[in-house]
Amino acid sequence: MAVLSLRLGFVAPPYPRTGTGRPASSCRAVTSAAAGGGPQRPITVAGDPPTVVSAPGRRIVAIGDAHGDLSQTRAALVLAGVLSAESDGHVWTGGRTVLVQVGDILDRGEDEIAILSLLSSLNVQAKSQGGAVFQVNGNHETMNVEGDFRYVDPGGFDECLRFLEYLDECDGNWNDAFVNWVNVAERRKKEYAVSPNGDWHPWNLVKKQKGFAARSSLFKQGGPLACELAKHPVVLNINDWIFCHGGLLPHHVEYGIERMNREVSMWMKCPSEDSDNETDIPFIATRGYDSVVWSRMYSQDAAERTRRALMLSSIIAEQTLKSVGAKGMVVGHTPQIHGVNCKCDGKVWCVDVGMSYGVLYSRPEVLEIVNDRPRVLKKRRDSYDEMEVLDYL
Repeated sequence: MAVLSLRLGFVAPPYPRTGTGRPASSCRAVTSAAAGGGPQRPITVAGDPPTVVSAPGRRIVAIGDAHGDLSQTRAALVLAGVLSAESDGHVWTGGRTVLVQVGDILDRGEDEIAILSLLSSLNVQAKSQGGAVFQVNGNHETMNVEGDFRYVDPGGFDECLRFLEYLDECDGNWNDAFVNWVNVAERRKKEYAVSPNGDWHPWNLVKKQKGFAARSSLFKQGGPLACELAKHPVVLNINDWIFCHGGLLPHHVEYGIERMNREVSMWMKCPSEDSDNETDIPFIATRGYDSVVWSRMYSQDAAERTRRALMLSSIIAEQTLKSVGAKGMVVGHTPQIHGVNCKCDGKVWCVDVGMSYGVLYSRPEVLEIVNDRPRVLKKRRDSYDEMEVLDYL
């Protein structure tokens, strides 16, 4: 028996394909006329933190949960065409593109601060070219500000220690240290690995205490990294597309999107000794199964839900989007084993593919929106999953 196998590389088609293999046009993706010619108008931002962004004629790309995996995050950014492919270079190549990261940069990986640093550096570069980088906070960002470190990778504690040492070397200049950290993080990690007590032994209690204290000082309410996170919203509206981590629901809209963003930001920036943590946490945004950062109403796998639940989620998505005049919603939070896809009759796009080594370690995928038309960007596949032909002799 001879086997003839055709390996077909997959290139993103004009319309993305769903988990069933059908073109995503069946998801009723909303489109509009192409933007007219002439110079593009500048990006305008309303709200502090940003709540509504007008980016006329811009290409938008969204990436899902990063969970501390710098290598996979870089791969996703290169795939999106906004980062130089050189491993040691962190140069913005997206021009006027608007990049959105939908939360959960923290936990499960060991390069969390490096990813935050990378996105901050790219934002500075993007602005100089007419583009922008935005982040929304996810449940793991709010958990860390609360002091909930259950999902912190041991390497994440190590990175906090290394970063504080680097901050001291920068004479406490936060902006310089934070933006440049991604350029020195890899070297510092290698140096740290060969230093005394560089390994994370389960009985190294002193090191554990130091790592916990370092992380607490950075992420506690009013801490420097908590204040960095406070610059980002939990819900962002860009060109009438909603970006959030878990999902926007009708009662969130009724409460007020800008109000939620402002309250979460103030909670993160307010030193814990000046407030009552339990009462000041914005519950509607950060806690509970139906909060903005925790909801899975739209992103849960269809196989795990009843037909009635699927219909209900689609109706709620439609009502929510209609109430804010939005064209679609982009969420993360729930890993999609079949890659980026649309749910709720094409109203909601789910972009968390579990790319971190601490989650599924899957191939990065990116959602691109041009002229209100969504498209999934994927890397070429060297596998047999697209077509296999058997020739029996």
